[in-house]
Amino acid sequence: MALNQETILNDDSFLVSETDSKGNIIFANDEFCRVAEYKLDEIIGKPHNIVRNKDMPKAAFADLWDTIKQGKVWNGFVKNNTKSGGFYWVFATVYPFTNEKNEQCYLSCRRKPSSDEVQKYGELYKTMH
Repeated sequence: MALNQETILNDDSFLVSETDSKGNIIFANDEFCRVAEYKLDEIIGKPHNIVRNKDMPKAAFADLWDTIKQGKVWNGFVKNNTKSGGFYWVFATVYPFTNEKNEQCYLSCRRKPSSDEVQKYGELYKTMH
């Protein structure tokens, strides 16, 4: 992958990751690892923002954290980085839950957004910085 090259998800892509209450990755599925270009052992224990793209407005993540800390589900469009410096867009749904150890965790499930959605939110996010 070349620097700043877009990876477009497959139509049936389903990226899943789980974080602890501080946002550190405790699980990621193979598809997440493939698209983000990380091996599982490279990202376990790392902050999920390891894939955060600089084009994402801080307000989007403030809204995400405000929502999930209230125990509510958050949905939104996110531009993430790949390990090699490229990027990819997802439509994310983040679910707060309490695990078997009674710890707060967050499960994020992501799918491919449409090209119209990518264009719309790419333009919107430029106005939010």
